[in-house]
Amino acid sequence: MRSLDSAGAAVPLEPGPSEAPPDSAPSDGVEEPAAAEAAEAPGPGRCCLCGSSPCGWCGEPEAKKKAPCPGLGLFYTVLSAFFFSVGSLFVKKIEDVHAVEISAFRCVFQMLIVIPCLIYRKTGFIGPKDQRIFLILRGTLGSAAMILIYYAFQATSLADATVITFSSPVFTSLFAWIFLKEKYSLWDALFTLFAIVGVILIVRPPFLFGSSIARTEESYSEHLKGTFAAIAHAVLAALTLVILRKMGKSVDYFLTIWYYVIIGLLECVIVLFILGEWSLPYCGLDRLFLIFVGLFGLGGQVFLTKALQIEKAGPVALMKTMDVVFAFLFQIIFFHDMPTWWTVGGALCVIASSTGAAIRKWCQNSK
Repeated sequence: MRSLDSAGAAVPLEPGPSEAPPDSAPSDGVEEPAAAEAAEAPGPGRCCLCGSSPCGWCGEPEAKKKAPCPGLGLFYTVLSAFFFSVGSLFVKKIEDVHAVEISAFRCVFQMLIVIPCLIYRKTGFIGPKDQRIFLILRGTLGSAAMILIYYAFQATSLADATVITFSSPVFTSLFAWIFLKEKYSLWDALFTLFAIVGVILIVRPPFLFGSSIARTEESYSEHLKGTFAAIAHAVLAALTLVILRKMGKSVDYFLTIWYYVIIGLLECVIVLFILGEWSLPYCGLDRLFLIFVGLFGLGGQVFLTKALQIEKAGPVALMKTMDVVFAFLFQIIFFHDMPTWWTVGGALCVIASSTGAAIRKWCQNSK
């Protein structure tokens, strides 16, 4: 399963380099080296030095030497979650730059990295003719999701926005059932219900919790806008995943990112001219934060990709919930904003929903 980072960029939680089925990402990074070793091996029962009879000196130690470090993939996942969370923190810290403009800067930063990759891989910049409509949809929806989550980070608390993004797998199951005719069971419906309950606890609408909720929060209207932006991000991110799954192996992974950054940059420029918000950051610190947003976002993608090369997607999806832990910690440490018990309860519901969906998918793929 492919996942989106907090800004909507695709990271291969699902497919490998070009949207393979769920289990293909880890295998792509392991089977080729294994095949090469097998081709160079002296054969079963023979010594790796003399090539004759087994001597017991080098066969077993060599195997131990080649074995990946236990837990290394999960450690990479934690690093990825930390990098994504730090990137989100810098988005929150930027005060004089509109969320759409932050998105535009990130698109430019990623474009500078993707172009050399496409030239090196000789995949072209347009893609297969029968897949271009899906590439355009992927770029449009993915970049819109990026803009929405950046706005959510600025409008509401870091923890609330991060938690709501974790409802995306639930929407993915629902849209895969509608558009791809994949199975949607009672378990999926239960996970959806848990996610909805969690989001309601975070939003705390006055018609359910009383008008005192709105009065006790001076910026409740901003909180509400940010929350709905985070929900919209989760929905668009889920649609993007369904499109990526639909394309499968027929499109190179870097080509999907190329459409994402190109269309995203066009979207941002159009929206900025409409809003009249286009301006360079006045503060040198904001400029530095913009660079950090791009660097940490890229670092999160790299570590998540490395994690999926040596670890199964199920454990990685579960460990990725560390995003929420880091978000709560950063919110308390840097913004001195203690989450309410309603937020904690909503977070537990959403995390239970996404964790249950990940475990179920992992069990299905293990059969």
